[in-house]
Amino acid sequence: MKQKKELLHRPKLLKYAILGMIVFLGLICLYNCSFIAPGLPRARDPFAFEDGSDPVTGISHYRRVDMDLEDQELSLEVPKSIPVCDTRYSELIPCLDRNLIYQLRLRLNLTVMEHYERHCPPPQRRYNCLIPPPVGYKIPIRWPASRDQVWKANIPHTHLAQEKSDQNWMVVDGDKIKFPGGGTHFHYGADKYIAAIAGMLKFPGEKLSNGGNIRNVLDVGCGVASFGAYLLSHDIIAMSLAPNDVHENQIQFALERGIPSALGVLGTKRLPYPSRSFELAHCSRCRIDWLQRDGILLLELDRLLRPGGYFVYSSPEAYAHDAENRRIWNAMYDLLRRMCWRVVSRRDQTVIWAKPLSNSCYMKRTPGTQPPLCVSGDEPDEAWNVPMKACITPYSPKVHKEKGTGLLPWPKRLTAPPPRLEEIGVTLEEFHKDTSVWHDRVIDYWKQMKSVSQKNSFRNVMDMNSNLGGFAAALKDKDIWVMNVAPVNMSSRMKTIYDRGLIGTVHDWCESFSTYPRTYDLLHAWMILSETEDRGCSIEDLLIEMDRMLRPEGVVIIRDKPHIINSVRKFLTALKWDGWSSEVEPRTDALSLNEEKVLITRKKLWKEKFTI
Repeated sequence: MKQKKELLHRPKLLKYAILGMIVFLGLICLYNCSFIAPGLPRARDPFAFEDGSDPVTGISHYRRVDMDLEDQELSLEVPKSIPVCDTRYSELIPCLDRNLIYQLRLRLNLTVMEHYERHCPPPQRRYNCLIPPPVGYKIPIRWPASRDQVWKANIPHTHLAQEKSDQNWMVVDGDKIKFPGGGTHFHYGADKYIAAIAGMLKFPGEKLSNGGNIRNVLDVGCGVASFGAYLLSHDIIAMSLAPNDVHENQIQFALERGIPSALGVLGTKRLPYPSRSFELAHCSRCRIDWLQRDGILLLELDRLLRPGGYFVYSSPEAYAHDAENRRIWNAMYDLLRRMCWRVVSRRDQTVIWAKPLSNSCYMKRTPGTQPPLCVSGDEPDEAWNVPMKACITPYSPKVHKEKGTGLLPWPKRLTAPPPRLEEIGVTLEEFHKDTSVWHDRVIDYWKQMKSVSQKNSFRNVMDMNSNLGGFAAALKDKDIWVMNVAPVNMSSRMKTIYDRGLIGTVHDWCESFSTYPRTYDLLHAWMILSETEDRGCSIEDLLIEMDRMLRPEGVVIIRDKPHIINSVRKFLTALKWDGWSSEVEPRTDALSLNEEKVLITRKKLWKEKFTI
């Protein structure tokens, strides 16, 4: 009888056990989802990745689900809209966000500027939303007028005008901010200062370009980049560089003005440029301790300067009389002498050094002299996430023998085969073919954009996959400048960019780019979305990052595989890139990779209150 009762109770026990399991699993799901539901929206990955994704920066390291292209397009989850970030993120630079550093409690060495270097957010701290413009934002003033004035509403920060009022950096004038052309060391104008430097070097006619032999300049600690702005009329292009520091908007002002510039710092890692990129480096009271860590920052400049390149240093320490400044000057002079640099000229508070043309001086140094030569096998052109080294980069046997750069004067060097082509395995025929093809492609692009492109529509242009620089070279007759970007897997080609007299940087497109929002008028993306897909990063995140960099009414040119174009087209409304668009199948040429499509689309000027 007892056994019979037990048999009757077993179904009930089983029923209760199943109900209990369901409740238990439901609680687990509720607990897990609580980490997602109240937060920012998770990324909607158009190519079905299995892991979480980066909300705004385009940084994702996903494991892709294997599927063919047709399945990818069918599985695409296209959002009706993408959330808009809170207005306090209107100037967000995801990998240079000091608030993130404080929140994550990163242990950084402040004395060597680690807190101004790139620190990208982990997936759970990213924002997958569109960056809103500030209240009252207007379409930027067009170049060349923008060199001297910008809309105050676009960069509503006037503290620099007050702080640097005695140095003539900038002046607030009604609804505009104006730039008289002054700087920390050249209160009376960058144009006069540039002429003075040329005079110190005894260049003909006080022209700093020296007949086209000086073309690429690195301006360290550039302020609002007035030095670089006034170099442009000399046919000199400067990479104006400053950190996102206490003067946090200086580079934003420079880019708003239409001046080539970038966020960066001489800290612990190499600057993202190959060796022998610049004919001249400039520091005007840039508040850099050049003597720190055995002169490692001067050794980084040494890596970047071409044979015979100049370092223009304007500072009280360069030629002053008090005891501390004399001590600094003597120590710096001794260090540079051991680096084989020689003083070319001194005047007032400015001194100009020149780097040696060959290795001869290094060979004559007493054994054990510091700093040492870099060891054989240390690649001087590796520049992405590479620690600086306190050693001198000697020249290759070829450069040592030739005692110079082998470069033609500007503008001849733009179309002449760069001397370092052989180092990257590119033939002369391939180089000329690349130049010719991009010339034709750019003509086709401009025909496609004719109905929406007005005079001076474009000033700040980015080529997200610059290859040999053919796209930028094809734009030589337009009053624009191009930030050429070499993806990390093609970083060796950046040296050809600089040898052609252009500028650029190495970058990993799985991460956010180091620039303020709304800083480029045109983005050119040739096969870069395909590469992003192949690397397992989120294309949607990259599109949102592109939107962050693009100015309202700016244009995106995407040249890629048909399935990529088809996917991007579905996002145009959500990205607010549907102001105008054109899609064509381009003619086949020497650079065509199987089938390609070209999508050109324009971003709207939108004003919307934040939604998250």
